[in-house]
Amino acid sequence: MLLVTEQLNHYYGGSHTLRDISLDIRPGTCTALLGRNGVGKTTLLKCLMGVERGRSGRITFAGQDITTAPPHVRARLGMGYVPQGRDIFPRLTVEENLITGFAVHDRPPREIPAATFEMFPVLGEMRRRRGGDLSGGQQQQLAIARALLMEPKLLILDEPTEGIQPSVIKDIGRVIRLLLERGDMAILLVEQYYDFARALADSYLIMSRGEIVMRGVDMEADQVRRHIAV
Repeated sequence: MLLVTEQLNHYYGGSHTLRDISLDIRPGTCTALLGRNGVGKTTLLKCLMGVERGRSGRITFAGQDITTAPPHVRARLGMGYVPQGRDIFPRLTVEENLITGFAVHDRPPREIPAATFEMFPVLGEMRRRRGGDLSGGQQQQLAIARALLMEPKLLILDEPTEGIQPSVIKDIGRVIRLLLERGDMAILLVEQYYDFARALADSYLIMSRGEIVMRGVDMEADQVRRHIAV
């Protein structure tokens, strides 16, 4: 397994936000993490990346215990993270934003690979524009491209379709399929939209009130929607 969590618990003050979370992710697969707003999905991702610290439990990545490792160590090991909200640098150009993705490399490349702009043509067209001038969909593509320049073994995407127009959602889905076809990267996809996740996922995790309440490879659509419908 590439990523394994065992009995992970997290608290915000007296609120028990993650309850005995155990999961495993294999290389070359897409795991969809689904659930309503506020059930703990983003908190779980932050714990996986070391942004938040769990109170108990264990996390291993590529066979290495990273339970107490800081975020930059996890990134260097091969964990890429595209957070909700994208977190691009609005005053930097598209090109400068992308270059920040090289920070995890001991010997950074001298230039952005042509493959990046082949995968995301709009970024090539706007490489001199400031990140803050891009649309929401373009910023999302920029955030994903920046994470890919880290050459991650695991790419974690937190609601990449949120607030994005349908044409860009299709582009993001196309990119995810291309990455999966390569077979050398796992993807953990957090989504509220079951149809988007269903087209990409190899397996599913359903969260409710800080717990994983369902998991599996094949799930009935009605079962899943019961846990994610508002």
